[in-house]
Amino acid sequence: MLWIKAFHIIAMVCWFAGIFYLPRLFVYHAMADDAATRNHLKTMERKLYRFITPFAALTVVFGLILLAQNWRFYLGESWMQIKLALVVGLIIYHGYCGVLVKRFEQDENIRSHVFYRWFNEAPVLVLFGAVILVVVRPL
Repeated sequence: MLWIKAFHIIAMVCWFAGIFYLPRLFVYHAMADDAATRNHLKTMERKLYRFITPFAALTVVFGLILLAQNWRFYLGESWMQIKLALVVGLIIYHGYCGVLVKRFEQDENIRSHVFYRWFNEAPVLVLFGAVILVVVRPL
């Protein structure tokens, strides 16, 4: 099980690295004035999203394997229920990032760079919450 836990953490770190950077690219894209920069950012956004999506899936798969070891205990714990809600929220956030990648690709962005600066902060809150819940188990 330690191997599964290690792979879960590795996949999660890779996923978060990308999910922190992708919205930053959206900030730059929303601010870009010239076509060459926008085209370059489109490529970066598309490639990064494709790169991190398998890590999102692996994080979920390894997490489910860990949960399966003692479903009854974990699902009965408040801290785990909240952590799982945060994970579901992050999966939705990830999916919305995919929608935004497509909107930028088609030059259909309707948001300002200020929106994306705030949007970029959401995964930080999820990370803090999930790690604290798993390590400290305050509830």
